Amino acid sequence: MLFKISVNNIRKSLRDYAIYFFTLIIGVSIFYVFNAINTQTAFLAVSQNTRQLMELLNTLLSGVSVFVSIVLGLLIVFASRFLMKRRNKEFALYLILGMGKGKISAILLVETLIIGTGSLIAGLFAGIGISQLMSALVANLFEADMTDYRFTISVESIIKTIIYFGIMYVVVMIFNSIMIGRCKLIDLMQSGKKSEKMKLKNPLLCTVIFIIAAIGLGYAYYRVAYNNASMNNKLIISMIILGSVTTFLIFWSVSGLLLHIVTSAKRVYFRSLNCFTFRQISSKINTTVMSVTVINLMLFVTICTLSSAFSVRNSMNANLNELCPADAMFYLHIYSDTEVSDDIPENVIGAYEKYGLDVTEYFSEYVSLDVYITKELTFSSFCGDKRDEIEGRFPNLMFDGMEDIVRLSDYNRLMALYGRDQLQLEDDEFILVCDFQSIRDIRDYILADGRDITISGHTLRPKYSECQDGFIEISAQKMNLGIFIVPDSTVDSIVPLRNYFIGNYGVSSKEGKENAEQDVLKTHSRFKSEKSADESGSEFYLSLNTRIDIADATIGLGAMAALLGLYIGVVFLISCGAILALKELSECADSVQRYAILRKIGTEERDISRSLFRQMGIFFLLPLLLACVHSIFGMKFAMLILEIFGTEKLTESIIFTAVMVAIIYGGYFLITYFCGKSIIRDKAEP
Repeated sequence: MLFKISVNNIRKSLRDYAIYFFTLIIGVSIFYVFNAINTQTAFLAVSQNTRQLMELLNTLLSGVSVFVSIVLGLLIVFASRFLMKRRNKEFALYLILGMGKGKISAILLVETLIIGTGSLIAGLFAGIGISQLMSALVANLFEADMTDYRFTISVESIIKTIIYFGIMYVVVMIFNSIMIGRCKLIDLMQSGKKSEKMKLKNPLLCTVIFIIAAIGLGYAYYRVAYNNASMNNKLIISMIILGSVTTFLIFWSVSGLLLHIVTSAKRVYFRSLNCFTFRQISSKINTTVMSVTVINLMLFVTICTLSSAFSVRNSMNANLNELCPADAMFYLHIYSDTEVSDDIPENVIGAYEKYGLDVTEYFSEYVSLDVYITKELTFSSFCGDKRDEIEGRFPNLMFDGMEDIVRLSDYNRLMALYGRDQLQLEDDEFILVCDFQSIRDIRDYILADGRDITISGHTLRPKYSECQDGFIEISAQKMNLGIFIVPDSTVDSIVPLRNYFIGNYGVSSKEGKENAEQDVLKTHSRFKSEKSADESGSEFYLSLNTRIDIADATIGLGAMAALLGLYIGVVFLISCGAILALKELSECADSVQRYAILRKIGTEERDISRSLFRQMGIFFLLPLLLACVHSIFGMKFAMLILEIFGTEKLTESIIFTAVMVAIIYGGYFLITYFCGKSIIRDKAEP
């Protein structure tokens, strides 16, 4: 009998609870899809480095899945709360007919098992199908070959999904039992006749709190967006807490001020159904301040995460061709800064020749470039009389660090290899090249006054009043903090500290470059083996970076950022949309009698629909609007980190994020509106 009642209840409630079932199915499928990525991509043709990055991605996704499961679990419990409230009259009828609370709990237990099993099965089937499409996305992100790809099912991910969601449903069962145990018959019977208890707040108090919260939030914005040079972990956490608290206070005060503001505008308040509409809105916000605050913060995290993740991926891939114009770069660091002995090589070529190896045979063109430093030229001496001012604004800068110096002829030969414009200097001039924007801004501020430098008795003046774009090391990020390009004779008396050997392989095809790189790596491996056995080898250090390795790391890091951001962003968007949708549908069910009264007094259906649309629109829009404001300043702070990877594609990432929010969040709003119309219309019919 209990099973039959449960099945009938589910059948009758399918339409009303469509969003709940839909959200559960989507949650299960997304959980499976992202946890099955490792299995789905096992047959992709990728390099060994990329394969290792995929394994790291799988580990990260497993960790993030724990967090995602907590979010989805809270969503399910939150949804159950509103769905339980929706059925108060039904539970009251059971109690009147003599059914005990234990049997009611048993009915809910059976319903939860049926719903859970159904959503798990449907979600897993959907996830298995979507995961095949996800493989294509992953292949595109990692730039992999899908020739050997095959249809697969991840048993491990299925088991993990069942376990995680099984635990969630057990929590829901316990929650439902507790709720039934606490309910009283009189409260259940009168639940449809009384609305959420709304207390009108003191408008003066709300105004004061709003002003205080706005000031606090403005201060947090200022610190993270415009005065962040001295930010540390402790201060960042403090600003996050301040932002969260002030956000809560803003919604709390707005919930009290909204009705007072509208009622003061008589022409607006008494127009059409505005008096009814705004009382409904005020009641909803007033009773869900904490929920709206959490949703606002989740939307803020979603917008920043999606925008940042895809910006990292797009920028790094776009920067690869510009910042990595050579096939390989060898870097030699000499630990002695006084003289070069017979045991210490002068350059990369000499380091290999020391052990009977020839690295030049694999390259058709190359450049050997020296980098110099001197205690005469530090960042502090370059700042001059502006040091105190700059240190006050940016206390974390290394003011005692010695600046890099490069000969003009060496730099121009490298630029010829890179295919970039060459520089020209007079004997008493220097040029500062830099591409790391935040440091470049500081250096431009110093150069604007025509700051001279002195090197080995040579006084040099800046040719330009700002830094020129340029770099030496091949990379996928703009990380050149500053290099002084000087006339050759300026550094004749200085011993070079570092030497670079940068070149292109003697082949042009992709396969040929891969084969040439394997030969270079084997030679470098022999070099390291010989060097480790040589006692004098400890006086210098030599490393190797190649375009292929950099590309693999860049593509892999970008793909991981995109997938992790997509995982968290989609789950958060679904959670926010589902919570608001369930809250709105529950309110519609509780307000059926109010809409019936409106019809009885002659209100047209068109006006009722317009009122419902405005209520839901404002309820969905408020947390989103403030989240967008948060995101403007949050992204300004994120730019400090994104600057390392590049921000050239940030606009495209923001547009993509906006589309995602419009589709998922906006989709929930539209579905909620049409379902809400159906509830208040059908339930009102005799």
